[in-house]
Amino acid sequence: MSAAEWVPASPTLSDLRSAVQECRGCDLYRDATQGVMGDGRTPAPLMLLGEQPGDREDREGEPFVGPAGGILHEALADAGIDPEAAYTTNVVKHFRHRISGKRRIHQAPTSKQVGACAPWLAAELALVRPTGVVLLGGTAGKALFGSSFRVGESRGHLLEWPEAIATPTLDPWVLATTHPSAVLRAEDERQATYDGLVADLRVAAEALKK
Repeated sequence: MSAAEWVPASPTLSDLRSAVQECRGCDLYRDATQGVMGDGRTPAPLMLLGEQPGDREDREGEPFVGPAGGILHEALADAGIDPEAAYTTNVVKHFRHRISGKRRIHQAPTSKQVGACAPWLAAELALVRPTGVVLLGGTAGKALFGSSFRVGESRGHLLEWPEAIATPTLDPWVLATTHPSAVLRAEDERQATYDGLVADLRVAAEALKK
């Protein structure tokens, strides 16, 4: 499985957004409303890389517009990062879910589905040319560093860009943190989880100043 044949050569962001609607690189397109490409400045100093579109993102066609997106934008502002100066995307471009009554319940994408979407991410990296990439959660981390990656072991520290993934410009630094949806799930520890996310993002904010 691979999306490579659907990725246009030397695309603009508009080209990518159009082309992803035709992608049949894996089976996720069958149940999703649409493909959801990233959004933001191109180029941009910072790329924010999450897992996949959620229910609302799938319906609206934009990344991080649901509750987790609201948490992310708030945390970025609290960390001193202008959300409008970043490019936000996901490693997987279609919403993987199961049906429960009238609800569509999120399911994590498989490693094969993540791998199939890799050409889209490569095209976005070529456009964005970021100085740094923030990995939001374990799926994003595994997409870059492999299946052994654990957010808890690496979060809050600047990491070197993985050699296995070529970039068209100087290799950006990488910083891992929790996905903002973890704040929503934390319940009794919500404030502490949010504070941890902000603390990690402040490391990225300082790195961007150098």
